[in-house]
Amino acid sequence: MKIAVVTPYFPTAAEPNRGHSAYQTLRFLKNQADVEVICPLASYPRAKFLLPRGFRYHRPDPNYRPPDVKATYFEYPAVPLLSRPLNGLVCAHLLKPYLTAIRPDVILNYWLYPEGFSATRVARQLGIPTIVGAIGSDLRLPGDAITFRMTGRTLENADAILTVSEELRQCAIRRGVPPGKVTTILNGCDFSIFHPGDRAAARCKLGIAPDAELVVYVGRISQLKGSAELTGATIALSAGHTRLQVAMIGEGAYKSELEARAAAAGIRDRFLFPGLLSSVQIAEWMAAADVFCLPSYSEGCPNVVVEAIACGRPVVATNVGGIPELVDESCGTLVPPRDTRSLAEGLERVLAASWDAARISTHLGRGWDTVAEDTYQLCARVIREYRKKRAAA
Repeated sequence: MKIAVVTPYFPTAAEPNRGHSAYQTLRFLKNQADVEVICPLASYPRAKFLLPRGFRYHRPDPNYRPPDVKATYFEYPAVPLLSRPLNGLVCAHLLKPYLTAIRPDVILNYWLYPEGFSATRVARQLGIPTIVGAIGSDLRLPGDAITFRMTGRTLENADAILTVSEELRQCAIRRGVPPGKVTTILNGCDFSIFHPGDRAAARCKLGIAPDAELVVYVGRISQLKGSAELTGATIALSAGHTRLQVAMIGEGAYKSELEARAAAAGIRDRFLFPGLLSSVQIAEWMAAADVFCLPSYSEGCPNVVVEAIACGRPVVATNVGGIPELVDESCGTLVPPRDTRSLAEGLERVLAASWDAARISTHLGRGWDTVAEDTYQLCARVIREYRKKRAAA
C-alpha cells in the first residue's frame, strides 16, 4: 500500500516538535506501508504589519529531513486574511505535481483547511481516495466564516474523516457528516520515554527542592492554553502553599505578561521556564512533578496528557475537547475552562491526595504502534470501498 500524507502538522527545522502525534504515527505506519509525506507551508510576506499579532514566521528549510519518515516540503504564497479564500486552491495547484509523481493508493491528511481542502481537490482530479484528519481547532474553531465554509467543503469531499477524539467525531457529525464516514483514532504514547520515574532523582538532576509542590505545564504559553488561569490559581494558592512551584515548559507571547503578574504578586520566583524541550527532557520534568496541569480552552486529544498519565502523574485539566476521554477520578480531576477559582481548587485537591503512580501509568496503555495499526486498517478499508464504488460505476 502506498500512502501519501499531506499535512502542515509535521516537524520542521525551526520547530522539530511540531506535529508530534502525526510524526509518531507515521514512524510506525511506514513499517506497514510505503509512506511519503508532503508538507505544504504558507509563505507570508516579511512585512511585520501584515503578520498576525505575536506570529513568528520561519522560512522552512527544504533540505530538512526528520528521522525515519520520508518528507518533502514546499511553500505556497499567502497573505493573512486577504488570501484565505484562495489558499486552498493555490496550495492544490502546487501540490498536484507531487501527488501525480507519487501516485498513491490513498491520501491521508492532518489539518483540514487549507491543506485538507487541497488534498481532496487534487485527489478527485487524479482518482485517488482521501482521508482528512481533524486534530482539534481545525474542526472546532475554524476562526472565520471563510474557513468554516471551506472546512465544510473539505469534509463533504473527503472519502473518510479521521478524528483524534470521540468529541471531535460528534462535532463532525453535527456539521452534517454521516456517522459512518467518521472514525476516531485516539493518540498514543512512547512508553520507552514516558513511564514512571524516580521523583527524588529527577528533582536532584533538575535542581528542584525535595519538599517542593511542583506543578508542570507543557505547551504554548498563551491565553488559549489557560496560562492566565494557571497564573491566577498559583497566586491564589501561594499563601497557603509556601513550597508551590510551577514549571511552564514551552514558549509563547504571554510569558512576559505572566511574569509581570507573578512579580506584582511577589511570587515571580515560584515560576520556572525551562523553554522548549525534547521528549526525554519533558519526561524528566514529569517524573519530578507532583501534578501535571493543562487548563486549555480547547483541545483535541492532547499528547501531553497521555504522556503525563504514562509517567504516573495525576492530571488537573479542563473538561474540554477529548480530555474527558483521557482523564477520570482515578488519575486526576477536571475543571471548567476560564475559571481560575475552580482550577485553584482542583490543584489543591490533587496536591492533597495520595496517588499510586504505577496504577495511573496503566490507565491508558496505548502505544503509537497501535495508533499506526488502526490508521493502516482505516486506509485499507477506504481503498477497498473506493475501488468497489468505482467498479460499480
